[in-house]
Amino acid sequence: MLLLFLFFSNCASGDKIFSTDVWNITYDDQQGGITLTYKSKNICNGMYASYQWEGKEIKTSDYARHKISTGKVSDSFGKGHIYKVEYTDKELPKLTQYFYLYPGKEYILTDFTVEAKEEISSGRMAPVNVDSISGFLQAGDNRALFVPFDNDKWIRYQSHPLGFDTLVSYEVTAIFNNESRNGLVVGSVEHDNWKTGISIGKGDRDNIGSLVCYGGIADEQTRDVKAHGALAGKKIKSPKVFLGFFEDWCDGLEAYAKANAVIAPPKAWEKAVPFGWNSWGALQFNLTYEKAMEVSDYFKENLQNNHFVNPDQTVYIGLDSGWDCMNEEQLKSFIEKCKSNGQIGGIYWTPFTDWARDPERTVDAAPEYKYKDIYLYANGKPQELDGAYAVDPTHPAVEAMMKKISGLFHRAGFEYVKMDFMTHGAMEADKWYNPEITTGIQGYNYGMKLLNQYFGDMYINLSISPVFPAQYAQSRRIACDAWNQIKDTEYTLNALSYGWWQKYIYQYNDADHIVLRDATDGENRARITSGVITGIYITGDDFSAGGGKDGKEKSQKYLTNAAVNAVATGEVFRPVEGNGEKSEHIFVRKTPDGRFHCAVFNYSDQEQTTVLSLERIGLDKARGYQVKELWSGNETSATGQLEVTIPSKDVQLLEFK
Repeated sequence: MLLLFLFFSNCASGDKIFSTDVWNITYDDQQGGITLTYKSKNICNGMYASYQWEGKEIKTSDYARHKISTGKVSDSFGKGHIYKVEYTDKELPKLTQYFYLYPGKEYILTDFTVEAKEEISSGRMAPVNVDSISGFLQAGDNRALFVPFDNDKWIRYQSHPLGFDTLVSYEVTAIFNNESRNGLVVGSVEHDNWKTGISIGKGDRDNIGSLVCYGGIADEQTRDVKAHGALAGKKIKSPKVFLGFFEDWCDGLEAYAKANAVIAPPKAWEKAVPFGWNSWGALQFNLTYEKAMEVSDYFKENLQNNHFVNPDQTVYIGLDSGWDCMNEEQLKSFIEKCKSNGQIGGIYWTPFTDWARDPERTVDAAPEYKYKDIYLYANGKPQELDGAYAVDPTHPAVEAMMKKISGLFHRAGFEYVKMDFMTHGAMEADKWYNPEITTGIQGYNYGMKLLNQYFGDMYINLSISPVFPAQYAQSRRIACDAWNQIKDTEYTLNALSYGWWQKYIYQYNDADHIVLRDATDGENRARITSGVITGIYITGDDFSAGGGKDGKEKSQKYLTNAAVNAVATGEVFRPVEGNGEKSEHIFVRKTPDGRFHCAVFNYSDQEQTTVLSLERIGLDKARGYQVKELWSGNETSATGQLEVTIPSKDVQLLEFK
């Protein structure tokens, strides 16, 4: 990212105030920190930076002197201003704190550097520390959002009422009032070196007590057993942090995602959103060459000719784990079958794992090494996660495996690959093969760049993986595994409720394989709708000749609804509310051509009636609308509000005109 600094107006002491159209930033000598106000609303007082150095926490308030300067910046965010504070002390490394402000933006960015004549090292750098926060939200249903580091182990997002003791979120959080929707969004927009945590301290039901956003989190939720690695050098840098106040917290999280995309643009994709099938939904390790061929024919003969096809008139037929039951000639034959049926073949790999957990096993692609040579060790032991040992993404044997596997995939003709269990490659370790790598996320970035070198001409879909960094794949599964029941729909929509914004760091979100067998009709409609409103549209029943009748009949009944499938453009729906006990149940999307869709789910065992306020969901309360329910085709009209009654474990997908 190009940065052009033009500093001016130095001031050695006293309060220094700088204002843009909406932001006011002040260095307060009495508090020894930064005061931020947005449109005259006080956001925080006494904000300071801190870092760990030689076993101690060093704060900007520990420094004897500071010097303030302001200047201009021109970068990927546009033309803006910089507020810079330089801290010096004869006993401490120099610390330089930066604030980046851009006209018209509801957010600022901040980071800092630490430098010395000799090498320094730190495993924790916190650009944002506020020990006590005055209330920036009105009294009411005030919330703080937990965002997980990855999507493993059926982890959930959570909207927490304030009043908790401590809440730690990963990479980003939102602190908001659900009624007004006003909210503060704080999170990292750089993911090259650090795993970032946001720690929120105890306040009361209307206000948080304290706030810290720092690079250097490593714990059970990041799948680590070892402390975060340290950055070392004569000059080291914190993560860059986004801090913004928004009228609508949903807009704030989307702005946060788009700021990430400015720094690391999503991996390009010029084609339509993938529709398709994945073998793990039902076949799993019962996959065979013959069954894969039969599934391809089933789609050609029953679904592609009946509205289950993307706007490019294509579907993707994906072989998941277990594809290695086929030899290379069979894989090539499968791809030929797919192409003759107007399909694209997909396949699967886990680049950073050893499932055999056999240290003495020779690495096939690099026979000079054994697996014990390539593990990521923590405290001298291999690291096991989800039943597999983690391998070092920087080891040459891993690149050799990538070269070998990508060669097979390319020779066979695959154009889509699902990459799974990626968090293994982001774990902290005793050391890495490449000595320049000192943190887990550095190692992960190294491995993902290699992955793109070998697989980058394919569509890459990440499965189990960290949310960030996001620029190496077109899509990512928004949650953990999901199948056919209403609990699977609710679990997937928990992630959509509070993680829909990831659409703006990837091309698409992924709701996992949609399975229809052994579930009610309502559950089928709900599960399909959860995929349609999330992103890519991937099914999972056994459509081979020996596959069950139930899944096939339901696929022909429910995967072929033209009106529903037309909604599946890959453009994400977002929640109307943010105070669900588990997940939200109302989601909306307005399309560029002016169409408005609203999905209303019932996760319960009882019929439910919901009264939709048209104003609350984003429509004109004074206007009249024609409303069509896309599953049934039923039509009605509405002005001001609409009463919707939904049977148990079902959904209504509404189109307003």
